[in-house]
Order: sequence, then structure tokens, then C-alpha cells
Amino acid sequence: MPAISIDLPKTKHGYEVRAEEVFWVAQGILRSTDLRDSEDEQCIADTIACLIGQDLIDRSKAALDSIYDISNSEYTRMETAFDLYGGEKIFEEFKYCLGEVESVCASGGNTKLRDLLFRDKTTNPFPSVFVVIFIAIFECGIRQKKKISDYAGLKSALAGINTRIQAGQKGASRQERRTNIDVVKGIISKFFVDHPEIDKFIYSNHKSVDIEADVRRSEIELANYELKQGILPLSKENNADVKPMLDKLLRTICAIANNGPKSSGKIIIGVADKEPDVKKISDIYGVSGKIIGKRTVVGINREAHRLEISIEKYVQMIVEYIKNSQISAHTKSAVLSHLDYNNYFDLGILVITIPPQKELTYLGEDLYRRVGSSNELASSTKEIVALGVRFV
Repeated sequence: MPAISIDLPKTKHGYEVRAEEVFWVAQGILRSTDLRDSEDEQCIADTIACLIGQDLIDRSKAALDSIYDISNSEYTRMETAFDLYGGEKIFEEFKYCLGEVESVCASGGNTKLRDLLFRDKTTNPFPSVFVVIFIAIFECGIRQKKKISDYAGLKSALAGINTRIQAGQKGASRQERRTNIDVVKGIISKFFVDHPEIDKFIYSNHKSVDIEADVRRSEIELANYELKQGILPLSKENNADVKPMLDKLLRTICAIANNGPKSSGKIIIGVADKEPDVKKISDIYGVSGKIIGKRTVVGINREAHRLEISIEKYVQMIVEYIKNSQISAHTKSAVLSHLDYNNYFDLGILVITIPPQKELTYLGEDLYRRVGSSNELASSTKEIVALGVRFV
């Protein structure tokens, strides 16, 4: 429980999830104490109900209660709408839009969403205004199959938007909410453009929310996750020898694949888990990174720049190394079809997913296994048999 519980600023119990790092509190949408009262869940329920139904709902406790009251017609209407829309679909779309909101706030330097939307300084939560902004971005983007083309411009357009819309009780009815959403859409729509591969961004790629969840899980599921700051040595000298790190990458793929037929894992390149590495990267590249729990995202775009190649060629270099390796064919094929790059706040993250395998994975003639967060060569007969038993 401590690993998934939330630590509030004034009542620290040593829990892993710090309230101030949670999206809702980090952006000022809710107070940290609101998380304890599940107001983040209410905000999500309100937003999704507005997105999947034929119409918005009133922003009120009564409206939300009716959705969960099995004897109420709203329950039946919303359950039908949810089944027709698809739970997985709205889940992916919601995460994508959260990432877009974060990207807007981070453009040109981090700005808390609350400080962006409100001209006058305030510490008040603003879930009702957030839902309006979120739905406006959703409808301009996902509904119209468009992608934000100018994050900085959209950020500037949203500055002080609270003066243009009705908030609180004045903007609580479905009609008033629709008016507010349309006002915001009119202001931001010019910053969206048609994108032929928009579905790839929404439904396929690791989104920023997924990456942050994986980085946090890596602190607990050591055997299934591996974080790498990059593939270049951490040296100020212009050392472009990537072979040692890529060889280690191959061993890690094989070791995670040998965790068992019901176990998957991920290697995330662009994340540092040691403070000395973060300091070296800052000194060498001038990158401060983005802190997620006990880890720091330092990205791989910096390495592509140092190698004087595009990020596409950087990723392709890793792909080719895996493709030409002696990893067992079944695992190699599965891994190569599960590589995702995410620009992640202009830092760049590469996620290599190792799906569950039905048989042992070799690297040439060698077998590797995970022991905590380390890779070990299975050298004794006992160790090799133990690995084999996992797949029987």
C-alpha cells in the first residue's frame, strides 16, 4: 500500500506518491487534500460523461450521482453510451489529451495551468474550468482528427481565459458549459491542423501519462523494468562508442524475456535513476530534465544532437543493432514490433517493450536472467534448469 498511497505535504508518512507531483495538484486544478476526497475521480467521471454521451451533463453532485444510480435513467443512458463508445478508446483519448494539456503548459518554459488560465493570482482549485479547457482541446483535436501545430501559440491564447468564460455556479448548467466550450474552441482552433497519422499518436504511442506511470512502476517492479539514461558514455569527451551500452541493452532484453511466459517488461531509454548521472548530464548537455518520483527524465534528443544525427536515425541505429543481434528470433521479432518513441516535452523517450514469451530467449549460446534490477548470466546447470522450468 505505501507504494501506491499518496503523501500529502503536511502529513508525510513516507508514501511513494507525492501529492504535489500528481497532475491534478501539480497544475493547481485541485488541492492536495482534494485527492483524499477522490475529487480527481469526480473530475474524470464528469469529463468522460460529457465526452461519451450525446450531450454534456450539468456540473453538479446530483448529475454525477444519477449516473451511478442503477434505478435512474441516466445510469442506463450512460452505460449504453460507454459500451458503444468503448472503454479502451476513451481511456486512450483521455490520456492523450492530458498529455496535450501538459505539453501546452511546458511550451516555452513550465507554467502551472492555474497560473496560465487566471490573470489574477489565486490558490483556488478550478475543476469546472479545467473540464471546459479539456473538452475544447478534445473536440478541436480528437473529434476533428487534428493535432496541435503551435503549442506556444495555444498557450498564449489560453492566458487569462477565465475572463472570457463563466465559472463556478454561473457556468454549471449544460447550456452554459457548452457556451464556454465553444468560446474556448473559437480561440484555440486555429492552432490545430489536420494530421494523417493522428490515430497513431492517440492509440498507439506511449503517451506522456503512460511513460510517467512506467517510470513510477520501475521503482517497484525491478525485474520487469530497466531505465537507461542513454547509449553514449557520460563523458565530456566526444566519445561516440555506443557498443558497450547497446550490448548491455541486448542482455537486458533477453533477461527480461526470460522472466516467464506471463511476464512482460520494458526498457525505457532517456531516464536516469542515479543523482550523479543527472548531475553529469546537466554538466555535459545543459539538460536539467523532468523529475518523476525518484527518477529524472533526461531524454535522448540530446544524444542525437551530440551525434549530429536526426532522432529518426538515432532510433534506427538501435533498431538495426537489435535486428542484427543473436537474440532468439521469436523475441527479436516481438521486440522490434514494440518500439515507441515519444518526444516527451522535447526531451525524447524510447520505450522498448518485451512482450511475454512462450520459450526461453538466448543471446547466441548464452542465457540471461533478471536478479532484481541486474542481468546475470545463467552459467550453472541448476540456474539453466530453473529458467527452463518457468516455460514448462
